[in-house]
Amino acid sequence: MPFGSTEKCKACTKTVHFIELVSADGVPYHKTCFRCSHCNGLLALTVEGESYHKSCFRCSHGGCFLTPSNYAALDGILYCKPHFAQLFKEKGSYNHLSKTASMKKNAAAAMAAAPALEPELASD
Repeated sequence: MPFGSTEKCKACTKTVHFIELVSADGVPYHKTCFRCSHCNGLLALTVEGESYHKSCFRCSHGGCFLTPSNYAALDGILYCKPHFAQLFKEKGSYNHLSKTASMKKNAAAAMAAAPALEPELASD
């Protein structure tokens, strides 16, 4: 009978031994692989399928610090509950937030692609 774990870390795909195991939403990670999606720092929590460093878990509208009990999310964008309510009251719906979320995601994708383009520009 084999001794040890057969679980694989979601981040690095290597075997996670019990002493190194951190589980988020039932998904295994090594303690050193469990890092923030925003700043790459070691994590404090996982929300909406994303992992966050405590200091990076902030409202996208006002930059307020969030906790698992005081946030709202729309299309993967996090808001504090007061700003989420305020933004609804401004237009009477969340349609403009969906449009803003789409623009933010496109901008983030463009920023992620930009560093990959810089070496090509430098060689010209």
